[in-house]
Amino acid sequence: MDMKDLFIANKGKFECDLGTLHHFSDGLYAKEMKIPKNYSAGMHSHKYSHLSILAKGQVIVKTDHTEQTYTAPACIEIKAHIYHGIIALEDSVWFCVHATEESDLSKIDEVLIEKE
Repeated sequence: MDMKDLFIANKGKFECDLGTLHHFSDGLYAKEMKIPKNYSAGMHSHKYSHLSILAKGQVIVKTDHTEQTYTAPACIEIKAHIYHGIIALEDSVWFCVHATEESDLSKIDEVLIEKE
């Protein structure tokens, strides 16, 4: 099963408050997630490529074709249209940084996240 199929199969099944914070600036949006050890976040794709910053901890970023371990501090390019997931190997802090003029939090996912 590839990452997209896994996302679709598990959509809505795993709800967890990752201590998410949202940061806005001129033309930028950053989503900050605190991911506890052995938890995962992700299994989605984006309409646009963006940067993610691992500020604390160690994670595995997994796609259909790759699996890469990162240790903080790290700046990671997340390519558009690639389903990906993040697995925390230790307590981690992860930022997704997007170039967008959207500042309405209720519309952010609509603008950035690709539909199945």
